[in-house]
Amino acid sequence: MAHVVSSCGSQTTDHQDRVALAEIELCGELMIAASAVSEERLSTARIDEVLEVRRTGGGAARVPLHGQRVR
Repeated sequence: MAHVVSSCGSQTTDHQDRVALAEIELCGELMIAASAVSEERLSTARIDEVLEVRRTGGGAARVPLHGQRVR
């Protein structure tokens, strides 16, 4: 497979690729978790657990659990 690199924006494209792959991975993890529950929907707490984040304060901000990285 040929890899085409432009002189301007190659770092931006590389970053976008990494972000897209991380989002795909997280979606996959959520689908696996959803298929494993008997309820109709995942709870907010379960979603946070799957995504390895926790809510803070008013619930709007998210931070990693146990010092893990946010993807």
